[in-house]
Amino acid sequence: MTAQRQTPQTFSTVQLLLLAVVAVGFAVAPQLIVKAPTEPTMGLVQRIFYFHVPCAWQTMIGAFLAGGASAMYLFRGSLRARQVAIASAELAVLFGLCVLLTGPLWARKAWGVWWQWDVRLTTTALLWIIFVAALFAERYGGPGGPRLSAGLMVFGAADVPMIYISVSLWRTIHPKTSVVPTLDPAMKLALWTSVLTFTLLFVVLMSLRLRVLRQEARLAELKMQADDVGLLDD
Repeated sequence: MTAQRQTPQTFSTVQLLLLAVVAVGFAVAPQLIVKAPTEPTMGLVQRIFYFHVPCAWQTMIGAFLAGGASAMYLFRGSLRARQVAIASAELAVLFGLCVLLTGPLWARKAWGVWWQWDVRLTTTALLWIIFVAALFAERYGGPGGPRLSAGLMVFGAADVPMIYISVSLWRTIHPKTSVVPTLDPAMKLALWTSVLTFTLLFVVLMSLRLRVLRQEARLAELKMQADDVGLLDD
C-alpha cells in the first residue's frame, strides 16, 4: 500500500477570508478616495495621504510588535517571540519604505522640496534605518547576531512614541495628528477604509511570514537530528 503524498496547504480558511476582505478594501478604497473632497491648498496630490498614513500606521504596529517580542526573547529566550520579532521587523521595513517614498512625493508639492530635516521625517527615517540594521544583524551578525538584533528592535520601538508626539513637542512643518478629527466625513471614511484594509493586509502577511519562519526552524531541527543519527551510525 503506497502512502499518499500530502500537498501543503498554502492558505488557511481564515487567511483566505482576510484576503477576500483585503481585496474588497482595495477595490472600495480608491472609489472613496476619488469621491472625497479635494483639499483646497494642496489639491490632487493630497490624496497620497490615504496611502501614506495607513502605511505609517502599519510601520508603527510592526515596530511595536518587534520591540515587544524582542524584549521577551532577551529575557525569556523564547524562539516564538524571536520569530514574531523578525516577521514584524520585516513588515516595519516594508511599510516604512512605502512611507519614505510617498512622503517626498507629497512634500515636493506641499513644501516645494523632496525632503526637509523636519523632526518627524528625521525620526521616521531613523526608525527605518534601525530596523534595517536589526535585520542585517540577525542574518549576518554571527552567534551574537540575534541578541544584537533584538536590542536594536527594542531601541527602535522606543522611537515610535517620539515620532507620534514630535509634531506636538517641536515646531514642525509636518501636519499635526490633530488634523484627522477635523477632516470632512467623506475624507474620514476614505482614510479609515484604507487604514482597515492595510491593517488586515498586515495581519495576513504576518501570519504567512510566521508560518515560513516556523517551517524553517522545524527544517533546521530535522537536519540537526539527521546529522546526529548519521554520527551515531558512523
